[in-house]
Amino acid sequence: MTYENIVPARFLDRPNRFIAHARLESGEAVTVHVKNTGRCRELLTPEARILLQKCDDPSRKTGWDLISVYKGETLINMDSTAPNRVIGEWLRSGGIPGAGEIRPEVTRGDSRFDFGFSLEGRPAFAEVKGVTLEEEGVARFPDAPSERAVKHLKGLKQAAEEGYPAYVIFLIQMKGVYLLQPNWRTHEAFGLALKEAAEAGVRLLALDAVVTETSLTAGDPVPISLERG
Repeated sequence: MTYENIVPARFLDRPNRFIAHARLESGEAVTVHVKNTGRCRELLTPEARILLQKCDDPSRKTGWDLISVYKGETLINMDSTAPNRVIGEWLRSGGIPGAGEIRPEVTRGDSRFDFGFSLEGRPAFAEVKGVTLEEEGVARFPDAPSERAVKHLKGLKQAAEEGYPAYVIFLIQMKGVYLLQPNWRTHEAFGLALKEAAEAGVRLLALDAVVTETSLTAGDPVPISLERG
């Protein structure tokens, strides 16, 4: 996926989950919409280099979206709407061999999954999780407790137990990581639910991403460890 109207800026502060303040290269201070409600404390530090997207919709309260941030020299995409679009492109290009009839936002029982598709003559389901937290080369999810994510895992576990192919696909929105783990310290319940889902037959996949200032695409597979660490 690609972005248009991207401009560099510096992060100033974040008064709430949805809004941040930034300074453009011209020196102008602007209010921006944060497209990621996670904590992102290790990323959004004062004077961090960020990239904003200019939006011209007059109905919006702010004309800017925060898209990505530099952590050192690593560019990390922070757009929480991007992983589904990227994985949708990946699925349609053969990311899961044999997957067909790919549909977004599929409901099964009381669960709503990011994707439904056909595989091996059966309905299949996938939930996508975007990952922005990295610690010494290890990507971790989630960066804040997420009961919604636990609910998704339980729904996928039930589907797998009933014989349907079920997937969790983690898109790590950066390069430079060698492993993905549940964030046990932040949300143990997610780690436990992920282990239970895997034991029930839910297939776990993780991909890093190629991030540029104007694009995001799925990259290479990354190993997953469910051990505490």
